Amino acid sequence: MKKGTIIIVVLVLLAILAANSMFTVKENQYACTVRFSAIIDTTGEAGLHFKVPFLDSVKYFTKATQLYDIPPSEVLTSDKQNMTVDCYILWSISDPLRFYQTLGSNTVAEQRLDALTYNELKTVMGTLAQADIINMEDGAERNEIYEGIAQDVDALAQTYGIHVEDVKIKQFDLPESNLNAVYSRMISERNQMAEKYTADGKYDASVIVNDVDKQVNIIVSNAEAEAAKLVAEGEAEYMRMLAAAYDSEDKKDFYEFTLALDALKKSLNGSEKTIILDENSALAQILMGNG
Repeated sequence: MKKGTIIIVVLVLLAILAANSMFTVKENQYACTVRFSAIIDTTGEAGLHFKVPFLDSVKYFTKATQLYDIPPSEVLTSDKQNMTVDCYILWSISDPLRFYQTLGSNTVAEQRLDALTYNELKTVMGTLAQADIINMEDGAERNEIYEGIAQDVDALAQTYGIHVEDVKIKQFDLPESNLNAVYSRMISERNQMAEKYTADGKYDASVIVNDVDKQVNIIVSNAEAEAAKLVAEGEAEYMRMLAAAYDSEDKKDFYEFTLALDALKKSLNGSEKTIILDENSALAQILMGNG
């Protein structure tokens, strides 16, 4: 074999050895160096790293948060009612060495998370009545329940090198067999509430109307009394002024005469021009030319 050929072969072998002795780790990765099925080193530091060629292999795991959509499953409430829960879980690998040793892959990890989450949901929901879950109250209490579930699942998942960031309930519903009955009950309750609000509103309205009517009657009555008082005072003043104006016999006779003239004038306004007077009346004397 020629010397040049030997050099080329050696260089190729060196290149192969160099390629098999180096590996790179990305920013969002963990890298586990495996030798004879056992992890001998774990790193999360990005950059170039070295291993024993041909003996060591590298297993990569992501640092990123992963979403696992758990298939819907049924749980039993404390009042023995079936509920269907549909949720998803946000998780990440916190300890790649333990993750590899206990689970080894994401598929197995999701199966384990499915079981852990379902068992925790079943335990927690078994302490709640269906009416506590399906209601129109503030959802803050339910959010506290969901946060408690996430914390409990996270505590269990740490055994496998997993950090559970959150457990979110997408839908909490009834099985088809129970939907109509529950909806009918909810509609009946809302109708009862509406009837109560309507009755309370009508009662309050009647109280307001009665109070307004009472106030109106009082105001009208007071106004009528005040008007009668003013009329009486006016008439009294009028009579006083008459008495003052006609305080002598002559003035009195003249006043009576003017009244008689006014009466005569009013009686002659119609088509009938005949009047009947006593012959002794002053007005008759004047009309007859004897005044």
